[in-house]
Amino acid sequence: MSYSIDLAGRVALVTGASSGLGAQFAKTLSKAGAGVVLAGRRVERLKTLRAEIEAGGGDAHVVALDVTDLDSIKSAVAHAETEMGTIDILINNSGVSTTQKLTDVSPNDYDFVMDTNVRGAFFVAQEVGKRMLARARGAAPGTFTGGRIVNIASMAGLRVLSQIGVYSMSKAAVIHMTRAMALEWGKYGINVNAICPGYIDTEINHHHWGSEQGKKLVELLPRKRVGHPRDLDTTLLMLCANESHFINGAVIQADDGFGV
Repeated sequence: MSYSIDLAGRVALVTGASSGLGAQFAKTLSKAGAGVVLAGRRVERLKTLRAEIEAGGGDAHVVALDVTDLDSIKSAVAHAETEMGTIDILINNSGVSTTQKLTDVSPNDYDFVMDTNVRGAFFVAQEVGKRMLARARGAAPGTFTGGRIVNIASMAGLRVLSQIGVYSMSKAAVIHMTRAMALEWGKYGINVNAICPGYIDTEINHHHWGSEQGKKLVELLPRKRVGHPRDLDTTLLMLCANESHFINGAVIQADDGFGV
C-alpha cells in the first residue's frame, strides 16, 4: 500500500528560505504540489532557489522579508497573497543564534536572538493567522478555510545546551507560542504545530562537523551522526497535509533520539 501527500492548489510561505532548512522545506513542499513563496533577506539567493524550483516544474515567488521589521512582515505577506493567492501553509523558519557563555551575553546579543526567533516568529504567524481567521469567519475570500502553521523550534528548546543558552530560551518560547496559537486558533481549523530538529548538517555549520570539537559532539549523539535537511521532509509534509486535521499543538522531536 502506498500513500502520497498532495498539496496541489495550496500556497505555502516559507521564511528563512534562502539556505539550509528553509530552502529544503520550500523544495519539498513544491515537489508535493504546493506553490511556494520564498521569503528572506538574501533576495538573490531566493531568486536562485526559485529558478531551481521552476526548472523542476514547480511554482515559486520571491518576497523580501526581514522578520525583525513589522512593516516588512505586513508588506511581504500582502505581496505574497497578491502574487500567489491566499496563504494556506506557513513554515515559520527564520532563526539566528550566538555561541557564548551566559555571562558574556550582551544586550545586543540577547536582542539579536530574541527579535528574530521569538518576536519575529510571533508577528509573522500573527499576520498570516489573521488572514486565515478572516477566511474561516467568512470575512475574507478564499477557497480553503483553516490552515497549517509549522513553527520550527529546536530540541534546544526542550533540552538546554551549553554555550547557546539564549537560543535555547528563544526556542522554548516558540514551543509555548505554538501551543498558545493552537489553543486559540484550532476551533477555526487552523492547526499550529512545531518541529524540534536535532543537529542538522547545513551550510552554516558544515565546517564544524570536521573540527575536533565537532567530532567530539558527534560522539556524544545516540547514533553518532548528524542529520540532513531532507531527514525532516516526512515530518514537515505530515503536518502540512490536508489529512493532518487531527494534529494540533504537537511538538515533534526530530532529533535522532538526542532528547531521550
